[in-house]
Amino acid sequence: MTGSVREDGFASSGSTDMSPEQRVPEWGGDHLADPAGTTDLDGDLLGIDPTELTDEDLIREMHSLHRTRLDTLRHAADSALANHLRRTAELETEYLARHPGREVDPSRLRDS
Repeated sequence: MTGSVREDGFASSGSTDMSPEQRVPEWGGDHLADPAGTTDLDGDLLGIDPTELTDEDLIREMHSLHRTRLDTLRHAADSALANHLRRTAELETEYLARHPGREVDPSRLRDS
């Protein structure tokens, strides 16, 4: 059984052919005037540069994004989802750069 295509061109049956980033046209960020990605087209701030955040602030920001993830994915406008995806990637990349040897919980590992 194949899924139908909605008016916006996206498959309605949960297609896994594309990632959320590919499905949201704004994800690429080419339309942003600010190459650093700190403001949107209206000049609104999109967040503090993650490198300027303390560890505590970085964790708090990531917690907030993860807490609102499902609601944003399901109900936000495409531009809001694109901002959410961009900001999550920025913050998580910064976290991994700061903690390359992060502790991995053995109970989270799968047998090979």
